[in-house]
Amino acid sequence: MEKHKPSDEMIKELDNLLSKINAMEIVASDDFQKNSIKIMRALVEGQIHSINEFGHLKKAIDLLTLQLFDVQNKVKS
Repeated sequence: MEKHKPSDEMIKELDNLLSKINAMEIVASDDFQKNSIKIMRALVEGQIHSINEFGHLKKAIDLLTLQLFDVQNKVKS
């Protein structure tokens, strides 16, 4: 089973994918292709947003955990 990539690496790959999608939009010739590209762009941008939000949640959980340890230490004292 493969480990997942670090968030920095995933975002970099998604940014590269977004660049390719933007290039595809330039050469798109009909409405079907243009609409498909819009869908792909929305999915990639959503994935980038989700990765960023997950990072914020991890930081919040870490801060909350530190606060709980502080409260636990004060109660024991």
